[in-house]
Amino acid sequence: MPTLPWVTPNPVGPDTTHAFVMASRFEVRSLKDVPRFFRKSLSAWGQVRKAPGALGASLEARPFGKVFYTLSAWESRDALYTYARTEPHKSVMTGMRETMRDSTFTFWEVPVDGLPVDWDDAKRRLEAQARAQAGAPDGHGVAH
Repeated sequence: MPTLPWVTPNPVGPDTTHAFVMASRFEVRSLKDVPRFFRKSLSAWGQVRKAPGALGASLEARPFGKVFYTLSAWESRDALYTYARTEPHKSVMTGMRETMRDSTFTFWEVPVDGLPVDWDDAKRRLEAQARAQAGAPDGHGVAH
């Protein structure tokens, strides 16, 4: 499946100089989990397109690799966390946990004139975060 292109749900406010960015990588356990995960991710995609504070988002699915990537930019950390705690995203997160083989999240800030965020940069950051998590004594690296 091709990458869903970067969408801009809300214009950048005049006082917003930086965006809070989140990239994620999800790997499901089995190919049989792919259709369900994909359907659920599309409901969250619809939500982000209307979410207050969302400055941009993109989604990449690699169904035969059982991997899904998300990339989003927000006015603030609070805007992202409000979205994550709101339905349908909240239920998607909790309902899909048992099907997940692995997940990685990373966060950083960019000047708003640096939007849209580059997928290559996001994937490099995710790979670095995954390595940090693998090397942490408890298996959980600190995401930045």
